[in-house]
Amino acid sequence: MFQSMIGHGLGAAGGLEAIAVIKAITTNWLHPTINQDNLEEQVTIDTVPNVKKQHEVHVGISNSFGFGGHNSVVVFAPFKP
Repeated sequence: MFQSMIGHGLGAAGGLEAIAVIKAITTNWLHPTINQDNLEEQVTIDTVPNVKKQHEVHVGISNSFGFGGHNSVVVFAPFKP
């Protein structure tokens, strides 16, 4: 969803997405999927079309799938001692 606003960051994409996920957790705002005008009828989830949405976020996942099979998944959550 974040990529729809800034384009593909290539080498910086994973870091930018990680920042966006952490920001969503700390501010409780979900980033919109901009320019989403025609949603398929089969899609029944809220894709946050065009406008950010306030939502309580406890955990976020950042997936990165790079060239040549360089893949990673990072899970972010607030630290609770």
